[in-house]
Amino acid sequence: MITGIGVDVVDLARFERQILRTPRLVPRLFTEGERSLPAHSLAARFAAKEALIKALGDSAGVSWQEMEVVSGDGRNPEFLLHGQAAKAVADRGITDVHLSMTHDAGVACAFVVAENRS
Repeated sequence: MITGIGVDVVDLARFERQILRTPRLVPRLFTEGERSLPAHSLAARFAAKEALIKALGDSAGVSWQEMEVVSGDGRNPEFLLHGQAAKAVADRGITDVHLSMTHDAGVACAFVVAENRS
């Protein structure tokens, strides 16, 4: 059963300007493993984290550092959750989090489906 969905879109040019203007955003928003990626990939990951928060219903107690987007099997994106982010997912009975991301034509977009297989 689907327990939540979330979607987010990021303007790539605006995102790039923001991280250039405020460099401390990158270490605040992204894990060590994400930080070396190009701006369009960071924008897609930002959208993914926002979409996850929307799928959960709120971000209470969840840190950006606790939500990491990694390449899973077959190079498909997936979340690696830690700390309060993992607890928030478990507390809501979520067993699977599905993620799709894209970037093209000046935007990055992410879509998240939170599912309970029980």
